[in-house]
Amino acid sequence: MSDPRAPAVKVARAIDALRRGWPVAIGEMALLAVETADAERLRAFDPGGDAALLISAGRAATLKLANQLEAAVPDAPVLIGRVPWLDFDMATALADPQLDLATPLKGPFRAVAVEAPEEAAAALRLARIAGLLPAFFARRAAGEDTITPSDIDAHEDANRLRIVARAQLPVAGAENTEIVAFRTDEMPGEHVALLIGSPNGKPPLVRLHSECLTGDVLGSLKCDCGPQLDAAIREIEAAGWGILLYLRQEGRGIGLINKLRAYALQDQGFDTVDANTRLGFAVDARNFAVAARMLSLLGQRQIRLLTNNPEKVAALEAAGVQVIERVAHQLPPNPHNARYLATKRDRTGHQL
Repeated sequence: MSDPRAPAVKVARAIDALRRGWPVAIGEMALLAVETADAERLRAFDPGGDAALLISAGRAATLKLANQLEAAVPDAPVLIGRVPWLDFDMATALADPQLDLATPLKGPFRAVAVEAPEEAAAALRLARIAGLLPAFFARRAAGEDTITPSDIDAHEDANRLRIVARAQLPVAGAENTEIVAFRTDEMPGEHVALLIGSPNGKPPLVRLHSECLTGDVLGSLKCDCGPQLDAAIREIEAAGWGILLYLRQEGRGIGLINKLRAYALQDQGFDTVDANTRLGFAVDARNFAVAARMLSLLGQRQIRLLTNNPEKVAALEAAGVQVIERVAHQLPPNPHNARYLATKRDRTGHQL
């Protein structure tokens, strides 16, 4: 009898391999992550110097290697044909937008047909899951153990989430609080829920809060995450009953390191949307099905949602959680995050 956890286990091993600079294979495509490789590993992986460079359409458009139609889906795959001057150092410059101002790019470079688009797109998703830049040397697999795009889907399947621990946790602003932890067997981090107050027979007031180390812990003024977290706890406490879901999806799902890379691009003048797409990621890569699964495990299928983001409402509704009311959640800007908040309003549809 097959083990239903096997696909996710294989993906967890592939993620570990990528982070260590080892090659992996998805279907018939063997891949070496640019970020964690080096020139010697590239020579071992591709002694003939034939492997193409796989990057995202958003990154390719920044480099003038994709047309605007392709760039409309920033995390779609683009293959750059290998030429003699596309060595490891040049691949690094093509992959990392932080180097754009410091590295004059040689050329010309030529986009070539992606013969296995599903596997190539899965590779870019795998890079995001691993917290790496979405850029690989790619060649035809030659005997490597492979995973499939469906294996990666299984790894991200929110339905595998389960409750693993719970305890009373009085917190500042809400002393009558229980913390509940959720994880899957292979997940590197746990999601948690704070159950604030006592159920009263009414739909709880719920806040979906994505992890933000810089804002929640370090007090960053570049975003409004820390103040939003504190205010949400206070509002749920005032409502008498509700749930705060703390989702381990740093940087809108691209991870801490890539979020800091986006910060560096913002220092160059790009807004949060353009910074993410220049890195090669979707504008928002979070998986709100995770939140729906957490609410389901907590027995909550009907909620009031504390948010300005209509995408959260739509995602929860699509996953079977009825949002009977959207409650606005706004805090005043500061001089450091005013542009960030304006971008959320003007480019990602946040509402009051």
